[in-house]
Amino acid sequence: MHLGLKKLLLPSWQEELAEAIGTFILVFAGTGAVMVNEVTKGAVTHVGISFVFGAVVAALIYSIGHISKAHFNPAVTLAFWTSGIFPKNLVLPYILAQLLGAIAASSLLSLSLGKVANLGATLPYNGNWLQSLLLETILSFILMFVIFGSGLDRRAHLGFAGLAIGLTVGLEAAFMGPITGASMNPARSLGPALVGGIWQHHWIYWVAPILGAQVAVIVYSLLSNKFQDLRT
Repeated sequence: MHLGLKKLLLPSWQEELAEAIGTFILVFAGTGAVMVNEVTKGAVTHVGISFVFGAVVAALIYSIGHISKAHFNPAVTLAFWTSGIFPKNLVLPYILAQLLGAIAASSLLSLSLGKVANLGATLPYNGNWLQSLLLETILSFILMFVIFGSGLDRRAHLGFAGLAIGLTVGLEAAFMGPITGASMNPARSLGPALVGGIWQHHWIYWVAPILGAQVAVIVYSLLSNKFQDLRT
């Protein structure tokens, strides 16, 4: 291994492994619920799928958040970096770990269940890309805003971040999932897209989450004295 790459990866291998595992579990459970709902002709239900996404996010935050800070999302990692609370040298390793975890999850789901329900891929309703671009940006802003407020602001009540963030993911999936897929996460969208070969409007699920999270950085900076009130 090249010495420079070794220095970049080795000190943080546990964090990166936690990010890969966490993103794997998120995609495996969440998109798996979408696929099982299709296979069983609606046994899980849309509300059930939303609950799975929210619950798995909450569980992962509480179980491995102390190891990697529980990003599981390239848009979140980039937002933490631009807000100045995450080191630049870990941005690429974290994102690569997240993407690999998502791809592994979709690959195993494809092997286990077949390519049903488009592997849980996120697609705009009726192909309306502009609508999904706008809504995914807003959803991602809300999610990142809640992450800052509940998980990082030292003024927030301790111990409730996982619940707040998980509930946010679940409710956003519940009320907007049928329209946009409620991804808010490029890794969550990449896994099914890559394994299933479903690339229609995939760019939305990179641009919108990153843009929405960056808007949250700007807004929460105003509310936290330029992030001086955050736990780093």
